[in-house]
Amino acid sequence: MPAETSRHDPARFRQRLAARERLVGSFIKTPTTHATEILGSLGFDFVVIDAEHAPLDRAAIDMMLLAARASGTAGLVRVAEPSAAAILSVLDCGATGVLVPHVASATTARDIGAAARYRGGRRGYSGSHRAASYGAGGLWAYIDRADAETTVIAMIEDAAALDQIDAICAVESIDALFIGRGDLTVALGAASNTAAPVQQAVEHICAAARRAGKPVCVMVNAATEAAPFAALGASAFIVASDQGFLRRAAADALRDFTTA
Repeated sequence: MPAETSRHDPARFRQRLAARERLVGSFIKTPTTHATEILGSLGFDFVVIDAEHAPLDRAAIDMMLLAARASGTAGLVRVAEPSAAAILSVLDCGATGVLVPHVASATTARDIGAAARYRGGRRGYSGSHRAASYGAGGLWAYIDRADAETTVIAMIEDAAALDQIDAICAVESIDALFIGRGDLTVALGAASNTAAPVQQAVEHICAAARRAGKPVCVMVNAATEAAPFAALGASAFIVASDQGFLRRAAADALRDFTTA
């Protein structure tokens, strides 16, 4: 049996992100616990359960977050929309944090930050859910822990956000920026996510993040693709997805058989 990969405490994810540790995660798009368990057992720092672009209901997300806890990896959720209800739902289920799509203004950034925080925010309180240890933690002890650990990542993926990026970065309750190159490619009418307009947008966002002292997260397909983003200051990387890993491994296996 291989030795178990050393793990970091998922509760320290926000601290590690702020400290610019190199963090590696993946999107989870299949409504099952197994992919999350596998990636967690391998030592991935986090997973992002994709409620925006995958067929996941609240029950599936709840079980997938339980799998993240069981496997020792931070469980984040990309919510379907930048709404307080969507954020509250997954945080109560025990998400370490949220990726929030289409944050194109400081107003939206402030709203999602407030939705995720109790003190100084507007997060609705209940002590009966998983995040509050089903009532075992005590009201204020739980609130302090939740506010300290909950991670809010704003997805920058609209042309309008580029003009507002410094104001978005200035919102204190936003912990990091995720550069959504796919949506930016579409929004800018670029030929690909490596085209010059997208690259200029990436550099513009990274420069604003550096000025504000905010970490940057980006999606890549491999470590070699991550290097240029790391040079710009990115420190958290979402590598492919469970479906992408499955497709790649299956294609390799089929090719091995068909070319043998």
